Amino acid sequence: MTTQTAKTHDKTQIRQLISDQMSAICAKDTDRIMSHYANEAIIFDVKPPFQIKNTHQLRRVWEACLPCFPNAFGTEMRDLGIFVSGDLALAHWLWRFTGMEEDHPAMQTWVRSTAGYHRHQGRWQIVHEHCSVPFDPETSKAVFSLEL
Repeated sequence: MTTQTAKTHDKTQIRQLISDQMSAICAKDTDRIMSHYANEAIIFDVKPPFQIKNTHQLRRVWEACLPCFPNAFGTEMRDLGIFVSGDLALAHWLWRFTGMEEDHPAMQTWVRSTAGYHRHQGRWQIVHEHCSVPFDPETSKAVFSLEL
């Protein structure tokens, strides 16, 4: 495979991993969500505990969080960017939940996500993930909408 072909293939694999992760969240499938993370992954989340240092802690966060969502919902993603260099990759995107009641807090929030991936034995895994929402420095309040 040429270098460009290999990078295109790698980007396709990362894109599929992100898509499967979002699908697993919507299915409330904790095992499938967790299958994308390296055991030693470090996660900075939008809600406490803010820093999660391993997949055991992350599993507990998802198990506590998923029951708060309705039985059926989806996600919307935009502005996905992927960079691959050898066995390391970075991706960044904006996303939000869809298909819930309009006043549900998750429907109001656009999240910024950045993930670092490492390919180990031919398989991409998340080794670092950072999810956040921006804030307005004049009010010190979170900004949940893309419109200003």
